[in-house]
Amino acid sequence: MKNIILPTPNEETEFFWEGCKHHKLLFQKCNDCGFVRWPVNILCPECLSFNYSIIESKGRGFIFTYAIYHYAYHESFKEKLPYNVAIIKLNEGPMLLSNIIDCNNDELTCESPVEVVFEDIDDEVSLPKFKIIKKIKF
Repeated sequence: MKNIILPTPNEETEFFWEGCKHHKLLFQKCNDCGFVRWPVNILCPECLSFNYSIIESKGRGFIFTYAIYHYAYHESFKEKLPYNVAIIKLNEGPMLLSNIIDCNNDELTCESPVEVVFEDIDDEVSLPKFKIIKKIKF
């Protein structure tokens, strides 16, 4: 994909992007109140504690909301039109902005259960994307 926009990790977000590279979804969790947060912050927005740990998310949640784009606002998206952008509410609490892949956009509904998958861009960058968890029919 040419001219793709990639994340630029900094000192605070490096753990997140390093985790993605190894197909792990990592977040900060407050050691005092248990709040799991994203985006990264030096203190807990719930209790203002500086005491936190890094935890691995199970990567499951649901589509909170989404939009389908029919216009490419960047050249790298032209071949993907129409594409979706979704806010995913993870079971651990954080919300992530990402894409739902491997489905038709008309299959998207709010509250559909999803799980994380990783798109390996190169040896150094993997992006968290999500797939709808299909219900097994008997």
